[in-house]
Amino acid sequence: MQHSPYTAHRAFISPAFKRSGLMLAAFGFGIIEFGYMLGYDLLDEAFQAVPPAWADAFYTGATPLGLAAQLLSFIILAAPVMLVTRFLHHRSPLTLIGPLGLTWRQFLAVFVPLMLLLLALELVPPWWSSEALDSTRSLPVWLMLLPPALLAIFVQIGAEELLYRGYLQQQLATVFKHPASWLILTNLAFGLAHWDTGAGGTASAQYVIWAFFFGLCASDLTARSGTLGPALALHLANNAFAFLLYGETDGPSSGFALFLFAPETMGAAFDTGEPSLFSWPLALELGILLVMWLTARIGLKR
Repeated sequence: MQHSPYTAHRAFISPAFKRSGLMLAAFGFGIIEFGYMLGYDLLDEAFQAVPPAWADAFYTGATPLGLAAQLLSFIILAAPVMLVTRFLHHRSPLTLIGPLGLTWRQFLAVFVPLMLLLLALELVPPWWSSEALDSTRSLPVWLMLLPPALLAIFVQIGAEELLYRGYLQQQLATVFKHPASWLILTNLAFGLAHWDTGAGGTASAQYVIWAFFFGLCASDLTARSGTLGPALALHLANNAFAFLLYGETDGPSSGFALFLFAPETMGAAFDTGEPSLFSWPLALELGILLVMWLTARIGLKR
């Protein structure tokens, strides 16, 4: 056991033993989900009183302000996580994160090499064609957007990490001793949360599969490090890259994108023309995820 790669995880989950149990964890998770849905229902009601264009910008994320507001709204998820941790489990929400100094050092040790990796992957074919490029955001404007954009993205990924790799993983790990149990259960919940009812069934299923394996990587890094730092770095690098570089003109989540493409042209290089659950584009995405996980491991030196 002394050579277990998850030795640090024992210290990470130790505060969760104060009030643990499968039913208590399920009850807490249910309260969090209820609070999250209630918060968004109230937000939906509030948007009835504003101009429709503002509501559209929020729900599509097609403008910088709209996307920033959409991402910052994940405070609605973080709040019930912290309240349940404090009042149901009688412990500080900071115990969901780990020692703050160590968390910060591990975050930097993983985030920097991951961003360098993702930028390097842009040099690998297939390259996107400039023919489909609709416009490019002004570089000075884009650079000014970076700080608030990164803050908004961090709020979004931070809320998800607090819930899944913090609360749920900690509570389940006090119940199930074998890592496979809490790894799978935590990330089944994380994967299913990414089901997109607006997309087709195959596309949604592929997103769930990808999110499940992404969650496994984040949970593994959390267990190896004993803090949320590496999982936050992995999540932030992935989402920052997705939000900040490419988008479709007036398309979903395009508010921060530097390069804007004509609608329905993104991903054309990966379009096989055949809807298949297990396709080579999904395999490619999972392969990139594997390389990201290995890069994070190197950053942690674990």
